[in-house]
Amino acid sequence: MTRPSGSQAIDRAAILLLQVVEANDSVTFSELAATTGLAKSTTSRILSALERNGLLRRERGGAFSPGEAFVKYALRGNAETDLVALALPFLERLGEFSRETINLGVVRNGMVEQIAQVDSRYVLGGTNWLGRRVPMHCTALGKVFLATDAAVLPAGRLERLTPKTITVRTRLEEELAEVRRRGYAVTNEELEVGLSALAAAVRRREGTVIAAISVSGPSTRFNASKSNEVAEQCVREANALSALLGYQQQKEGAA
Repeated sequence: MTRPSGSQAIDRAAILLLQVVEANDSVTFSELAATTGLAKSTTSRILSALERNGLLRRERGGAFSPGEAFVKYALRGNAETDLVALALPFLERLGEFSRETINLGVVRNGMVEQIAQVDSRYVLGGTNWLGRRVPMHCTALGKVFLATDAAVLPAGRLERLTPKTITVRTRLEEELAEVRRRGYAVTNEELEVGLSALAAAVRRREGTVIAAISVSGPSTRFNASKSNEVAEQCVREANALSALLGYQQQKEGAA
């Protein structure tokens, strides 16, 4: 059997690497071997080398995703700007699914600031939230941060913005416990009459919440059925982005 030349080996490694990097989700060994047409022994050898050098990461189930080297490259320099670039495909996919306004938010000076947005597909949709700061206690993004200890609720009386705004801290604490149990936050006409939203957390490798993804739109379109479907997709996209940042979600029952 003739061993591949140096350039052939590099070409094969590049093919496997691109299959993983360009995929929307993690890719299994079998899928990689079948797609590339490489022998399983060759595929295994190259994947192991890519994993050793931080170019690929093997997840708990055995599938492969982009490694730490790609994450570090994506988040070099201006981390917030790079986070936006990294998150955009996930935001766009969620926008296509929900057709509503999608935002990526971070905590800044005790408020939530939207740093990226995908506009609604509807004529009647959300406004441009980019650069705007909103309170923690009456927004889905803010409740995500509060529920995960990624932010501290300012002292003093909670501001009432609409009749449905939560202004009692004990009630808010009860809702935050529900956010932790459910895995996402919901608001219904708390920031503004007629506006509803839901949001899920984005975590980096060690589990710290660094951002949140939200879906927002007119309350008339957020019926129970749609809200549940969109919430599930929002959590999926937030988890997928978190996985790209190196976070490995703990399975139920794990120690």
